[in-house]
Amino acid sequence: MVQTLTSAAYVVGPDGNPLTKADLPPPETKRWVIRRKAEVVAAVRGGLLTLEEACERYTLTVEEFSAWQKAIEKHGMPGLRATRIQHYRDDIR
Repeated sequence: MVQTLTSAAYVVGPDGNPLTKADLPPPETKRWVIRRKAEVVAAVRGGLLTLEEACERYTLTVEEFSAWQKAIEKHGMPGLRATRIQHYRDDIR
């Protein structure tokens, strides 16, 4: 039996509102603010995009995406601030 995986029509975004593929940051995004990173993580977690699709669409490495995901899990959305990365890394050590 062959199973077809379908993506979700929408997921709950980081602000609690529905998030569709049309709401995601554009593929050519260069400036990654907290909200955009959180939206991509929410899209992958909710099945709107696969990890592979997200990495290809946004030219991310799996390690970069994983770092965003871990930052959210450990520190919430503030953990995605580029200026706070060193502070949070020091907490891990």
